[in-house]
Amino acid sequence: MDIPRLQLTGITKAYPGVVANSEVSLTVMPGETHAVLGENGAGKSTLMKIIYGAIQPDAGELRLNGQLMHIRNPNDARANGINMVFQHFNLFDTMTVAENVWLGLTRNSLEQVTASILSKAAEYGLDIDPSRPVHTLSVGEMQRVEIIRALLTRPELLILDEPTSVLTPQAVEKLFVVLKKLAAEGCSILYISHKLHEIRELCNACTVLRGGKVTGVCNPKEESNASLSRMMIGSEPPQLEHRPQKPGAAVMRVKGLSLPREDQFGVDLQDIDLDIRCGEVVGIAGVSGNGQKELLYALSGEDDRAPRGSIHMGEVDVSQMHPGRRRKMGLHFVPEERLGRGAVPTLSLAHNMLLTRTESISMPRFAGGWIRVQELEAHAARIIAQFMVKANGPRALAKSLSGGNLQKFIVGREIDANPKLLIVSQPTWGVDVGAAAQIRGEILALRDAGCAVLVVSEELEELFEVCDRLHVIANGKLSPSVPIAEATIEKIGEWMSGLWDHAPHKEVSHG
Repeated sequence: MDIPRLQLTGITKAYPGVVANSEVSLTVMPGETHAVLGENGAGKSTLMKIIYGAIQPDAGELRLNGQLMHIRNPNDARANGINMVFQHFNLFDTMTVAENVWLGLTRNSLEQVTASILSKAAEYGLDIDPSRPVHTLSVGEMQRVEIIRALLTRPELLILDEPTSVLTPQAVEKLFVVLKKLAAEGCSILYISHKLHEIRELCNACTVLRGGKVTGVCNPKEESNASLSRMMIGSEPPQLEHRPQKPGAAVMRVKGLSLPREDQFGVDLQDIDLDIRCGEVVGIAGVSGNGQKELLYALSGEDDRAPRGSIHMGEVDVSQMHPGRRRKMGLHFVPEERLGRGAVPTLSLAHNMLLTRTESISMPRFAGGWIRVQELEAHAARIIAQFMVKANGPRALAKSLSGGNLQKFIVGREIDANPKLLIVSQPTWGVDVGAAAQIRGEILALRDAGCAVLVVSEELEELFEVCDRLHVIANGKLSPSVPIAEATIEKIGEWMSGLWDHAPHKEVSHG
């Protein structure tokens, strides 16, 4: 029999208040693509970090190609043929793409690394400019850098944590071609994803975790989405009810918005027209890095350079208002970067409430210059309970939460503010199927209550599920809107290349 590429036995890791992994055993064969499935906080990322040497287990053993190993750190892991692409990226913002990749490939010159990046990017359709500083990249572009960096090491075991969470369907197809080729060449792949259809297509083995323990091992190709959901969360996610509804007046109206990029690697916004009306969800699809970030910053007020008269909320020109003033008018915003923009990693969940909620009448006021901490923590606790956030209470630091649980808290914080207009970027990035259904359900409930919602997502399935109509952004230009009933994945995929001008379309009237 073949010797397993990786064999874990009795892996246990505990933190104060939580056992992340409890006696986990896992076997991965050479050339096998093995899914690790579980809801947010089930212990998947902790287990992967143990394999990669980023954290040390309290108990258990790890064998690589039959040899008992003690992986002391990520350098040790890479030296033994293990590489990992994290859900939250390990990149230095102030360095270029090429310099970041070069750090892990120091035996090559920077020029050689740059040439290798260009070659891999072209081969796998992961287009990226090696000279760009990382801080100018979108989340999707950062993910491309991480994937290319991992592929350049020619790993024997490649760990991928939510690798497609911000990729388009076309890019996912290309990535799957790459991964299937790697597996055929003998590379073993550990694959974490909440997208069950991906796991069933790509993986030929699956280990399911719940509450840090292994609850099942199966061949996902022989399972359905429903049976995998039951193994993972104990039930099937609720079906969303998307009732047709006649939208009301425009809450935000964008007319002829053109805005030059703030830095040389940004995207110029060109003549953007966009209406968002109360009682509707408007979606924006597109390949990462096509102007989504620039548009969202202009709408939220983080970029207040918009020409006067180009952005209105009701009758008020908000083009050059800062975010605080827009929040007072009822605009709330969930950015795509959870840690650092959506939440301060080293602050508690309670204190992270203060980032966007100081203007809200439902929030505890400051008393004599002091924060009413008890009231603040009670409010955060209500959001934790309502949105089923797995956290060690309102005093838990933001950085201690899994990515999906932090996302639930941030989305919950903004929904709890009773916004008139909610702008959400990547609402369910890295979130498990149960939590994704919950967040999408909350978005639809807001819409049904009369809120205007703008959702920017690179996950087309999500947009088709929650939106009433859809735009596509490409090269800083926004397509006409198409009613969701008339949208197809093929049409939207074509529009992502900027081809809507060459196709017949019907614009929605804004009566």
